[in-house]
Amino acid sequence: MSSELLERSPEAIRQMFAELVPVYDRSNTLLTVGIHHWWRWRAVQLARARPGMAVLDCATGTGDLALAFWRRVGPQGRVVGVDFCEPMLERARWKAERRRAAIEWLCVDCHALPFASGTFDIAAIAFGIRNVRSPAQCLQEMARVVRSGGTVVVLELGQPRGVLAGLYRLYSRYWIPLFGSLYARNRQAYEYLHYSSASFPSGTEFVALMEQTGAFCRVRAVPLTGGIAWCYVAVVP
Repeated sequence: MSSELLERSPEAIRQMFAELVPVYDRSNTLLTVGIHHWWRWRAVQLARARPGMAVLDCATGTGDLALAFWRRVGPQGRVVGVDFCEPMLERARWKAERRRAAIEWLCVDCHALPFASGTFDIAAIAFGIRNVRSPAQCLQEMARVVRSGGTVVVLELGQPRGVLAGLYRLYSRYWIPLFGSLYARNRQAYEYLHYSSASFPSGTEFVALMEQTGAFCRVRAVPLTGGIAWCYVAVVP
């Protein structure tokens, strides 16, 4: 079952996220007890976003990270959110309109970003890098559209260690799929969440993946909530 879930085509993953739109935001809040909002706030902080900066949010989903950046860069800045799932973007647009946030939303593939090199000060992706066809290619594209000396930030789930490790494995393996069945009526999507995050490199392994792209001159990893999530901050040379 795990290999079948992880070998899903991009179109199957797009359809899966489209089906989750009605419950996506509430599910994130329930599954993380709201901590995912703090994780995004921390990513914005680690990116050192400042008023007036230009920010690209890749795999923006329903736009939570883009909105967090918008609150930091202000109306004099620019925030663009891109995703390959139009229903997700529709939800993001609705949320931005309610907050009167002037964010640009585009339905594009993160492997081929339609922006000139050096367009942004920061490019970020939250909980999306494990879903793309080629993480390395996505990271290289993100680095390409960031100016020299700018920042690429990746926020992603990981595998905690120590006392928390066993408890989290049980939670992820059994409760998350059960939650998908009971609340979202989509057990398979939440099994995919478990298997994709459990098998994806985190910590020093993901740092090595970023370094191997040759797109960054400095990469650091910051564990969040005991390593349940990680924020990777890289500088574009």
